[in-house]
Amino acid sequence: MKPRADGGKFLSSIAGGEHAPAAGERSIARMTEPSALPARLPETRGLVHGVPDPVARRQTDAFREIRTRLLAMIPERNFVTLVVPVDRGSGASFVARNLAAAFALDETRTALLIDCNLRNPAQHQAFGIEPTTGGLVDYLEHPALGMQSVIYATGAARLRLVPAGRSRNGDGEYFSSFRLRAALDSLRSRYIDRYLFLDGPAVTGAPDARILSELADLVVLVAGYGRDTPQAISQAAAVFDPAIFAGVVFNERP
Repeated sequence: MKPRADGGKFLSSIAGGEHAPAAGERSIARMTEPSALPARLPETRGLVHGVPDPVARRQTDAFREIRTRLLAMIPERNFVTLVVPVDRGSGASFVARNLAAAFALDETRTALLIDCNLRNPAQHQAFGIEPTTGGLVDYLEHPALGMQSVIYATGAARLRLVPAGRSRNGDGEYFSSFRLRAALDSLRSRYIDRYLFLDGPAVTGAPDARILSELADLVVLVAGYGRDTPQAISQAAAVFDPAIFAGVVFNERP
């Protein structure tokens, strides 16, 4: 990837929006779904999917290309990717959701999307999920619930969601907690084919995105195409450790 004048690396522009398991590790790529799902369900929820429609195919290919680039950065193991917007309205939740879906398209991998945008959670609504047993915040405050109780099927094969749970301020307090770090380590290490995606808060205005990045292996910055200025993108990229900064996705979707 070529360095950009905006201070990051260019991953993609979204228009319109294997290794053998080591001892003790398990594979869940062939996980069973809870029920038969409508063929058009991923499409109706705005997810990339393997359909022949030319417009959908271009979008799917764009996310698959990002997937390929991320896998090339850490080819030897699964990893945690933080997806954050430069500012609110850049469309990072859309990118995080579809990037996770792109990984799940590969039948040898599974994806777990965790909504870490605690002030403005959106992923449960996008998937039409009612988090009746709670979400991330509920688990962090009451670990006796068990992490498994806040993992929900999304309706897309091999893609699961941990919703944010109760909307709360003070995100950084949760992000710097040992409990969250331990939970992410457990979720990643239990299954070798599970890739984690954190839908994080905006970089602008608060340190929460930087704090959350300390729990990630890679950071993807989402810039609103024609919305975020080169200066704003450069300043946002500079917040993160260059060793884990994967690059910038320019997105036209809100």
